[in-house]
Amino acid sequence: MGTNQNLNRTMTLIPAISTVMGTVIGAGVFYKSSTVAEATGSTSMSLLVWLLGGIISLAAGLTGAELAAALPQTGGMLVYIERAYGKLASYLLGWAQVIIYFPASIGATGIIFGTQIANLFHWGYATVVPSGIAALISVFLINMLGSKIAGHFQAITLLFKLVPLALIIIFGLLQPGGVDVTLFPVVPGHEVHGWAPALGAGLLATMYAYDGWIHVGNIAGEMKNPTRDLPRAIAGGLLGIMIVYLLVNYVFLHTLPLHAIQGNENTAMDAAQHIFGGFGGKIVTVGILISIYGTLNGYTMTGMRLPYAMALKKSLPFSQQLVKLNRFQVPYIAGILQLVLATALMFVGGFNTLTNMLIFVIWVFYTLVFIAVIKLRRQEPELARPYRVPLYPVVPMIAIVGGIFILVMTLLTAFQLAMIGVVATLAGLPLYFVMQKRQK
Repeated sequence: MGTNQNLNRTMTLIPAISTVMGTVIGAGVFYKSSTVAEATGSTSMSLLVWLLGGIISLAAGLTGAELAAALPQTGGMLVYIERAYGKLASYLLGWAQVIIYFPASIGATGIIFGTQIANLFHWGYATVVPSGIAALISVFLINMLGSKIAGHFQAITLLFKLVPLALIIIFGLLQPGGVDVTLFPVVPGHEVHGWAPALGAGLLATMYAYDGWIHVGNIAGEMKNPTRDLPRAIAGGLLGIMIVYLLVNYVFLHTLPLHAIQGNENTAMDAAQHIFGGFGGKIVTVGILISIYGTLNGYTMTGMRLPYAMALKKSLPFSQQLVKLNRFQVPYIAGILQLVLATALMFVGGFNTLTNMLIFVIWVFYTLVFIAVIKLRRQEPELARPYRVPLYPVVPMIAIVGGIFILVMTLLTAFQLAMIGVVATLAGLPLYFVMQKRQK
């Protein structure tokens, strides 16, 4: 495993904050508003769950970064889990990411891309999945040209993530009239049965939009002063994201009546057309589409390298094939595997089905990471920690309680999906023992 010894420590605070925001902001902010509004049934609780999602993510990012700075090795979360819980737990995380997390993320993003294309060109619903698959294949082909080209493409699309959001927020806030948005008192809608289900289902939806904070600690090895700047970058970046998400959702709720947002995956497009008119709305929608395409590229680029990394250790069946590289040094067989799994999942479930399943599975491991911070402080007090969680143990406890709340509410609101995720993850158990036996 490589360490951060060869990395140039050149990154200062502002580029680090930009990296955090660019990593986390994806397709979720545009398309989870409809699910949140449907789950909560009110403007006040919709904004509350976006705020709480940000607070949990902030605590999570500040907590996870301690391990990222202490163990700055390739593999990230796999390394932290192995250090705290052993090889089997780390293997199950890798397996879950290969089988569920990355394919479901790519499949869900593909569905959203297809939905927007269908609405932009007024095509029928039957074109959603084929359009999404076409996007998946085209992104796969771009990535086959090498990580340099895929990386440049990612940098270009980052701009398109922020421009539509900025335009919607600025012009949406300046627009007179609109719908009255009440923040207080915070109450769930009449059609929602109680505070806990509304809060739980709404919070679960926001976590997909905030997902990605686990990667922000990986910049520790490239920062000039990680001890001082890493917590500032995470806090500044995630606070910035929380403000952006609250503002854009305020604009959606201010621009469209709540019933027009609930269950409407085209909320961003409808709001843009309402604010800018027909043609202006289409221009903003094209910006949103490029942003989604960039998200798809990010997941594809990072996801295909995981089965490759596991195959290098001979941890997966057909490892000899999965380590094969094309002439641009890209693990193309691993990429094909990911593409096939993502395409299959697109036929299995829609956007919310896939995102709820992947969020449950990954938050099991996220919560284990938060607990690992406390566990390793006790077991390995001598471990060099260039950065320590501020306000320890309060911040890790917020992250742990938040994680447990998300998992419990998912079990109560989407039990079948959670169980599918658990069974698929545990299916890696017999495989682990078979592969261990083969290696011996």
